[in-house]
This record gives sequence, C-alpha cells and structure tokens, in this order.
Amino acid sequence: MRWGGRSAFDQMGFDLLTENLFAGHAAAAAGSVAGAAFLTHPLDTLKTLLQVGAGSSQQVGLWQVVERVRMVSGLSGFYSGLGWSVLDGRTYNYVHVSEAFLAGMAAGAMEAVICTPFELLKIRSQVSSASLLRKLGSVGVMQESTPLISKLLPGSTPNMKAWNNTLGMLSTLSTSHIDIVGVLKQYPWMLTGSGRPPFASEVKEPSKIVSLEGWSALWRGLRPGIAQKCVFGGFFFSTWQFFHIAMLDWKALDLNPPPRSIDDVGPVSPLASSLAAGFSGIVAAAASHPFDTAKTRSHCIVTPK
Repeated sequence: MRWGGRSAFDQMGFDLLTENLFAGHAAAAAGSVAGAAFLTHPLDTLKTLLQVGAGSSQQVGLWQVVERVRMVSGLSGFYSGLGWSVLDGRTYNYVHVSEAFLAGMAAGAMEAVICTPFELLKIRSQVSSASLLRKLGSVGVMQESTPLISKLLPGSTPNMKAWNNTLGMLSTLSTSHIDIVGVLKQYPWMLTGSGRPPFASEVKEPSKIVSLEGWSALWRGLRPGIAQKCVFGGFFFSTWQFFHIAMLDWKALDLNPPPRSIDDVGPVSPLASSLAAGFSGIVAAAASHPFDTAKTRSHCIVTPK
C-alpha cells in the first residue's frame, strides 16, 4: 500500500522518526561521543602521561612517553581507560554570547560532578599503561603475615625485603607498644620501605579504590575539575556562539531580500561550523589547561582512608 508515492513501510518509518526526534538526537549524540572518544583517546592518554610525568626539574618528552607506552603495553596501551572515557560525555536557538558563557559554566560544573569518578578511573588506567608491574613476593606470604593488605589490595603482594629492612631500622628504637610489628602490618604502604602509598597504577579498579581509599576518593579532584570544566565550557560555548553569529551576519549580507530576523538566515555550512568549533575548542583548552593539570595530578594521588 502506498500514500502519495511512498510505501506504508516508509511512511511508518518517517512517522516514527518525527515522533521520536528526541530519541534520534540522543542516539546520534551517543554515537558521536563514542566515535570522537575512540579517535581522540590516544591523544588524551599522551596528554595525561605528560601531565603526570612532568616535574619541576625536568620535562618528559612526547616521544619518550610514546616509547614508554609501546614498551610496557603495546599499541593497545594508548586506549587504556577508553570505556570510562566514553561514559564521560557533552539544542540550540539563538542566544547571546554572555548567555552562552554562563550556560557553558553551569553545564561544566554539572558535568564535573557527574563525570569526575569516570575521569579518575580513566586517568589511572592511562597511567597504568606506562607503568611496569612490580613483583613483590608470594601471595601466600602476604595472606599469612598481612591479612589487611589482602583485603584492601586484592592481588597485591608485599616486598618482603623492604619489610625486613623496615623492621631492622625500627628494631633499634625503644617502644612501649606491645606489638609494634603487628600494628605496622596494618599499613600496606609501609611495606615498600619508603612509607609511600601504592602507586596510582596499582589502585585503578573501582573495588580497590573504594576498599583502600573510600567512596569519597571517586570525587577527588572535584574542585579543580569544576574549575576546569567551567572555564572550558564558558570559553567554548561563548567563542563558538560569537563565531556563529558572525557567520550568520555574513551570510545575511548576500540574501535578497534581507532576512527579517536571524532565524530566517538558515544554517551555516558544516565546514564553517566545524572550523569555528575547532578554534573554540583550542581557546577553551588553552584557558582551562592549568586546572586540567591540577585535576589530573590529584587523580594520581593515592590516599588510604
């Protein structure tokens, strides 16, 4: 059966499409975010590792990071944390530039609250792609002598040599505690001999993070994250809106008769819109990068509860 040259099946599909416009936009947005994450995730991994590895006295080179990831994890290491990155995602009528800036800041703050746990998991997975796994002893020894380590860090094993050195240094100290050795065994980060907590690459699974650091650790770095996303969102949307209005005004000059309002101008070309969005992203990234570095580094700090 056909209506006006269109089959019943086509008509039904057209009606479903128009009636489910929101669902169509949601599906398109989800596919776009997933595709963009897959294409850009290796660059995001390199950015994270450069931020984490840079120090006050030396700067890590880009090719050093690339070779490190290839040596430790292979090419798949550049996609570490991709699943968490896809979960970390971003309609339109005419708005002023100032309104776009405020809307971008508000959206960025909300995005930071929702996406901070996923970003923490993503960053720790990325760091692990360039971190060599350490063999610290047998699991049997760990379960026998340090049961709390087995509970807080499943699969981790203590460095028994470092542990013995620690006990050797403490043996010369006078203490009134009845069981100082037993107490020290309750602190997994003492077994390294340096008193440092585990590396972020060793505590990257959600279960380990919650067990060792508590639920609040999932929102560590929230304040620099809010600052970064507010600055990024504000600069991105206001800059893009500025260029979009300029392109509409430029297009209106060639229309005859002149449009009565900006809504009558019509859409700008996809290429021009993409170039404007790309430049807006560069401006927003440059303005928010210091906060992004602070957020990334805070995600790599392991603080036992």
